[in-house]
This record gives sequence, C-alpha cells and structure tokens, in this order.
Amino acid sequence: MLEQLDKQFVLQTYKRNYVNFKKGINATLFDETDRDYIDFTSGIGVVSVGHGNKEVADAICKQANNIIHISNLYAIEPQAKLAEKIAKLSEMDVATFFANSGAEANEGAIKIARKYGETKFDKKRYKVITLEHSFHGRTITTVKATGQASMHSPNFAPYPDGFKYDARIDDIYNSIDDETVAVMIELVQGEGGVQPFEKKDIQELAKFLKEQGILLIIDEVQSGVYRTGEFLASNLYEIEPDIITLAKGLGGGVPIGAVVTKHKDIFEAGDHGSTFGGNYLSTAAASKVVDILDEYKNSGQLDETIIYFDSKLNELIKKYPELLLEKVGVGLMKGIRIKDADSLAAIISKAFEEGVLVLRAGKNTLRLLPPLTISKKEIDEGFKRLENALSKIS
Repeated sequence: MLEQLDKQFVLQTYKRNYVNFKKGINATLFDETDRDYIDFTSGIGVVSVGHGNKEVADAICKQANNIIHISNLYAIEPQAKLAEKIAKLSEMDVATFFANSGAEANEGAIKIARKYGETKFDKKRYKVITLEHSFHGRTITTVKATGQASMHSPNFAPYPDGFKYDARIDDIYNSIDDETVAVMIELVQGEGGVQPFEKKDIQELAKFLKEQGILLIIDEVQSGVYRTGEFLASNLYEIEPDIITLAKGLGGGVPIGAVVTKHKDIFEAGDHGSTFGGNYLSTAAASKVVDILDEYKNSGQLDETIIYFDSKLNELIKKYPELLLEKVGVGLMKGIRIKDADSLAAIISKAFEEGVLVLRAGKNTLRLLPPLTISKKEIDEGFKRLENALSKIS
C-alpha cells in the first residue's frame, strides 16, 4: 500500500527501499512488522541524538503547545538563545542567520560573500572557489557550487556563473585572481567520499586567505554539531573561518540551517530572509539538541563512543581485506573504501537485508553516520549484522 501511494503521488526523485518504519529508539528502528534495524545512517547525519529522543520530543511538544511560528518580523526568544549557544560553543565572535536546510545555509553564505565582494573592494569581486568532489546543495546556485560535473545536468542550465573548482587545496593559491571573493570547502568531504583534509594544509590556507582579505567559508552542514567529535570541525582544525554553515545534526530531525559569520555588519535589513527560518519550533528543538550533545561531550561519553565505534570498524576491516581497503573519516563521520562500485552496491543491499542501514559516498565508499548517542550494544549488533552481510558477499 505504501509503495503504491508513494509511486502514484510522490515525485520519484529517490530510489527508495519500501520499508515502512513506525518507531525508533536511539539507533534502532522498527518497521510495521516490528522487525528492528540498526541505523548507521541517522537520516544522513541528521538524527544526532537518536530516534525518539524524549528530551527533544518534550521540548517540541512544550513549544508546539504555545507558539510554533510567528515570522521573523518579531524577535524569537529560542532563536536568540540558540544563536548565543552557537557563538559560545564555536569559541568565536559570531552572529547567526537561521534557514531551513543546508542548501539554504550555503546560499546565505554565498550571498554574504557576494555583498562583501561588492562593498569591501574598489573593484567588484564575486568568484567563489570550491573543490572537486565537493557537495554544497541542490538549489541551482549550490549545485553549481558543487564540484561534481555529474551534478551539472544540462536539464537545469543555465547555472549562475562565478564558481571555479580545484582538485587539491594546493591548487587554490594559483586560482585566486582579482575577482575572487571567497573559498568554500568542506573540511571532511561527505558526499565526496568521507575524505578529511590535512590540518596543516587547511591552517596554511586559512592564514593566506586572511592576509589577502579573501573569505573562507567552511561548509559544516554534515561535519558540524559534534559529528567529528568537536562542536565544529573548524574547532578540530583550529581555524576561525569567516563563515560556517550548519544544518543536518543541528535540529535532531527538525529542519533547520544556520549561517554563522564573523562579519556581523554585512547584511542589512532586507538583504536576506526566510519565512520559516529560525522559528519557535525549529530553534526550540535545536537548542535542546545542542544542550544534550554539549553535556554528552563534556561527560566524555562522546569520545568513548567514537573510540569504541572505531575499534569495531578496525576489526571489521581486518577480517575482510579483500573487500574493505581502508578506513577514512573523523569522529562518527566514517567511511570504508570498498574495492569497487559493484561490491559497494552489494554490501549496501545485503546490509539492509541483514537489518543494518548504511550509506554510499562517492564512487566506492561505504559511509557510516550513526546517531552520536548510539549505545555500545547497538554498535555491537550493527557490526555483527554488517559482518553477516559481508560474509555472504565474500
């Protein structure tokens, strides 16, 4: 029935598994037959504090019983408090604009860069350099900012100009010209294969761009909000970007995006906006998520979980060297390089049959993004099921 409804009334933009999930408890999902699945995806890095989190549900219910939405024509208390928490946890002097998604956050970042290029230089600057294999969103502009030729379908052309793609961090220096206003990168490329960059390279780039007056935009839509083990991957890399974008894990499942910037005076009233962005419901939920994860980090539990997950991942790779080539990633943003694309597809399919949800990244990377609050019991069971899938393939 669900499959029929979906195919008849929903635009078919995804290749779906037609399982009907009805309930979730932390990193475990249950379908309509009460079969359980261990979730190593967390909704593509979204459900950071687990499914069915009572504290978040209570915060949402409490807020929904009072005010859900009023628009940004009025001050919104949970929005202001969330912005304060983001500033404190980022350890930077920043202000935040709230949107509804990662793509919208990146659009906002690009708009800040464009206005900076218009107002801060004698000659207009507008070009943004990004990297090959990057992913920055699905809107027309953020698709163009994405450094993957496969994303630039002629079906949606013409695209906005002003973007250039480099293969490596080192290439960026030679690409900068007198029209370059910003460099936009992910510190750990998610869709591009869970590929982290070298800390030293990033720090040198950040220093160079600051000297040149060129903005550094860090897309932390996937890596932010403790996914890498720190509040921001930027904290982990010990840099202070001009602009940081957040989304996925910030709301624990409630749609929210954030543009966090040190350039507080760039936007004026009317320059940018969002009807739904930062409303009572989304910011009340996100504020509770941030509180939970801040406590989880400070207690040492997050670090323990990362170490334990990593140890199970290492064990798995050692058992199947003919299939699993190497481990990549940071924190609980992990990947395994698989020998070829066909094997990767088979692993994802078999894993689903065994009751563990996993993801693809790039051409040959198995991506693992469990809830940050996943228990040791769930980790054990998830890797047991993943090993069962691998044993049937090998």
